[in-house]
Amino acid sequence: MHLSLLALTALNFALTAKSCSDEHAHDHSHAHQKRLFPQTQLTKPTRPLEWGDLNIIHTTDTHGWLLGHQHASFPEPNYSGDLGDFASFVQHMKQLAIEKDVDLLLVDSGDLHDGTGLSDGFPAGGIDAHDANQFIKQLPYDIMAIGNHELYDYINTWDMYTNFVPALGGKYLSSNVNITVFDVNKNTIDVPVGNRFRKFTTRKGRKITSLGVLYDFTGNDVNTTVQSVADMVKEQWFADAIAEEPDLFLLVGHMPVSRDNWPTVFNAVRAVHAQTPIIILGGHSHIRDCNQPDGRSMALESGRYMETIGWLSANLGVRSDVDSKNNISFNRRYLDQNRVTYEYHSQQNNHSFDTAQGQSITQGLLNLAKKYDLSMLFGTAPQDYTISRNPYPSNGSSLTLFINEAAPYSLTLNNTRANISNIMITNSGSQRFDIYSGTFDKNDQISASPFTDAFMFIKDLPLGVAQEVLPALNTAGADERRRRDLSEVLRVREREMEKRGYIDRRYMEWLDEMDRRHDGAVKRASHNSTLGYVTSDSCPGVGDDILHAPLASFDIPDFIGSDTPSLSNDTLIDLVFVDFIQEQLLEILNEVQNTTTYTDSNVASYTDVLSNAVLGLYAQHAWN
Repeated sequence: MHLSLLALTALNFALTAKSCSDEHAHDHSHAHQKRLFPQTQLTKPTRPLEWGDLNIIHTTDTHGWLLGHQHASFPEPNYSGDLGDFASFVQHMKQLAIEKDVDLLLVDSGDLHDGTGLSDGFPAGGIDAHDANQFIKQLPYDIMAIGNHELYDYINTWDMYTNFVPALGGKYLSSNVNITVFDVNKNTIDVPVGNRFRKFTTRKGRKITSLGVLYDFTGNDVNTTVQSVADMVKEQWFADAIAEEPDLFLLVGHMPVSRDNWPTVFNAVRAVHAQTPIIILGGHSHIRDCNQPDGRSMALESGRYMETIGWLSANLGVRSDVDSKNNISFNRRYLDQNRVTYEYHSQQNNHSFDTAQGQSITQGLLNLAKKYDLSMLFGTAPQDYTISRNPYPSNGSSLTLFINEAAPYSLTLNNTRANISNIMITNSGSQRFDIYSGTFDKNDQISASPFTDAFMFIKDLPLGVAQEVLPALNTAGADERRRRDLSEVLRVREREMEKRGYIDRRYMEWLDEMDRRHDGAVKRASHNSTLGYVTSDSCPGVGDDILHAPLASFDIPDFIGSDTPSLSNDTLIDLVFVDFIQEQLLEILNEVQNTTTYTDSNVASYTDVLSNAVLGLYAQHAWN
C-alpha cells in the first residue's frame, strides 16, 4: 500500500479502531488444536546448556509461526512448539537464572510479519500481524529490533509505531529506521519507529547499551526511511549513545552476522571502546550462524520461522574486569523449538511445564486461528512436496507442482483464453514453504504461497520465441555472448533484490553447504538420525543442540516455467507470467528476439486469480 502524506490523517483515524470480523459459522473436522504430548517421538537434547553470568534467549524471523509447525513429516515435528510453550519455557528459565544468581535476557531481531495465516490470514479491513502481535507483547522481551517485513506496507509500520512499540516501554529499537507521521500541529515529521538505543541495567547490576539496526534495506514503503548503516554510525546521536562505557554493548539487528555490515557497527564501537564486551544478535538470512569478531565478542543468528531458539552465554566477570584484555568465554547453542527441548533445559516434565501465561497464549492463538478460519480444508495432499529437498523438476518438487499442475489448472478456470496454448513463468521465490502430506488448509496455503502477485500475459508470441524466455531468465541464452551479458545483468539484479529483502538464495546456499559438508546423503541413508538442521559455523564447539541428518538440498533455478506445448515454433501462444517479474521478463524478451520491441503496453491481465490462491483452487480440484 502506497500512501501520500495527505492520506495519513485519514489512516491515523481509521487504524485507531481494532480490526474485527465475525467468526465463520461453519465448522470443519480438521482444526488447529494443541497437540497431545508427545505426538511424535522426538530426540532429547544431547547435553545441558552452558550457563554464564550473562545469558540470552534469542528469536528472530518468526514470521507468524506462533502455533508451531503442525505436520507429521520430518523435520516439522522438531519445531512443533507454539508461542505458549515458548512463554512457559522463558518463565521457567527466568526462575533458573534467579536460582543460579545470573542474568537472563530475552531478545528478538525482527520480522514479525508475513508468513502464516496468523499474520497474513486477517479478514478484509484487518492489518497484517496486528492480532498475532498482541500475544508477542506478553513475553518479557528486553530488546526487540525492527525487521524489513515491518516496512513493506506503511499501514503495518504505522500499526507497529502506534500499537506495538508503546507497549514495550522503550525496548523496541529502530536505530536507523524512521516513519513519517503528523505532529500535534498536523505537520509531517520523521521520527524513529521505536527508540534509537536503550541503556538499561540488568537484575545483577550490569549496565548495557543496546542498538537495533536494520541492514541497508531498499524495499520499504513510502513514508518510511531506512538510513544506511554506514551513515548511521556517523550520526551525533550514535556517538553520544556509545560514549559512556557500559559493561556490555548488546548490538541487536535485522542483519546477517556474516557477509553484511555488522563490521561497520562493530568497528565504530571498537574505535571508542577497544576492550568492552560486545554481543551481536542478527537475523534476516534465515540461517543458523555464529562468529567471533574478536576474543571479547560473539555474533549469533538463530534461524527462522520459530524453528530455532538461540542460546548465548558469556562469563563477563565483574565490573573491574571490563578493561581486561583477556578473551571472554562464550557459548552458543541452536535449540530445536519443541516441548521436549523446552522441558529438558528448563528441568520440567510434561505435567509441570505449562504455566498459566503459556496456556493462555496458546488458547488465544487457537481462538485467533478459528476467527481467521485457518482450518478451512482445501484437500488432502497425497505426499510431501518440497522447494529444494527434491530436485526440480520432479514429482516431489513443490515448484513442479505449482507451475506444471496447479497454475495451468487454476489460472484457466473461467478464463476465455483457456483453449489457447501457453507457457507460464514465475519466480521460484514465489513459493515460500514446503507442502506436507495430509490436510492442506487455509493456513498451509498461506504459508506455502503467500504472495498476492497478479498474472499477466502477452498474446500472439511465436512458440519458438516464447520458449527462449525461461532459459534466458536463468542465464542459459542462445549464445555465449548473450549468456555473459545476461549473467552480469542478473548478478546486478540479484544484489539489488537482496537489498529489497529477498534472501531465499542465501538460505538455499546455506542448506546446500551444510548438506555437502556433513555427508548428508550418507547420513540420511543410515536412518540413524531424524532429519533437521546440521550446522557448521565459525564459533568453537558444536552449536546444534540435537544431532540430525542434514536436509537434502538441490539447486533450483530462479525462475520456473510450465511444460512447453508440443507445437510448431511458429504457432502463436500466450506467454503468462506474474507481474512481479514483468520488468525483467520484457527486458529478456527483447534480448531473445528483435522483430518487435515489447513494452508494458503489450501486457494485459490474464486472470483475476492471484498467485496466493493457485494452490487452494488446485487442491480443491485434485486432492479431494
